[in-house]
Amino acid sequence: MTTLVIGIDGGGTGTRCVVATRTGQVAGRGRGGAANAISAADPVGSLRSALEGALSGIAPDRVAGGVFALAGAASAPERADALAAEAWRACGLSGRPVVVPDILAAFAGATEAPSGTVLIAGTGAIAARIGARAIVARADGYGWILGDEGSGVWIGRRAVQALLAALDGRGGPTALLDGPPECSLRDALIDVPGRPAFGSEGSIGEVATAGGARAEASRLSPDQVVRAVHAGVAQSGPAWLGRFAPAVEAAARLGDAPALAILQEAARRLVATAESLGEEAGPMVLAGSLLTEPTRLAELVRSGLGRPTVAARDGAAGAAALALHNAAPDAPEAPDVLAAHRRLIA
Repeated sequence: MTTLVIGIDGGGTGTRCVVATRTGQVAGRGRGGAANAISAADPVGSLRSALEGALSGIAPDRVAGGVFALAGAASAPERADALAAEAWRACGLSGRPVVVPDILAAFAGATEAPSGTVLIAGTGAIAARIGARAIVARADGYGWILGDEGSGVWIGRRAVQALLAALDGRGGPTALLDGPPECSLRDALIDVPGRPAFGSEGSIGEVATAGGARAEASRLSPDQVVRAVHAGVAQSGPAWLGRFAPAVEAAARLGDAPALAILQEAARRLVATAESLGEEAGPMVLAGSLLTEPTRLAELVRSGLGRPTVAARDGAAGAAALALHNAAPDAPEAPDVLAAHRRLIA
């Protein structure tokens, strides 16, 4: 009977699970909700949902081991271990999974190389130097108040600041205020359920029914923007600010100077974060939606790094690949294990 390994990538917005054979063939996939070990409302439920989906029709006694790559694991390792073990047992699996920070799975999901560097920019931002499939140094990843420079939340915060500067006269005009729908922040700010927004009486409904939204936007006050942003963050957390990053990207591609300046500064900070770790033999992996999608920011970061990069693919497959190496403790870098790793992340 073929033995299997499990890989889980649990983040702040969702969880993915991969079940794989020792030869790197995917035997099952599953999904769940947020599983950040620090901030998720029900991380065990999310992990269990992803596991159950991936294990559908598979006998638990076929599983030889697993790796859970969880956001927040570096800051709260004991809690992350406990959450993973609880979900593992709930699915009838024996033993315990290995828990690692999600950044390690992002690297393993892009390359079979044991060492290199990874730079992640999504909701947050962090870089790490990887050596022998372990994190040996890291930079940033300190959260939206203290760090995450160049991240989606950082970009969103800068976008609102540019909007406020345009409104109170400190900055020039910007498409983030009165550009086409894909660039303007207006609709995203209005779409804060039940919160005051941009009408003369502060009512979302009044704005929606009045028509002429573009004209209404020209009468925005900074206080209205501030109230809407605070309401959005209070309701959904700081990750809510990341919803503005696509508008900045769209505005920059239209030549909007403030938006382009935001992306240029974000890229400069991300490059500085990666370069602060020094040179490391092995590939430079770019991960996170801002760097793996065809964005202007990704172009700027690749140009600033001035070296070849590899785009991350599937963090859950990367976690499963780490489980393959763990399942061969006597020869984790054997040719057949590396071949299975390559096959799994292809």
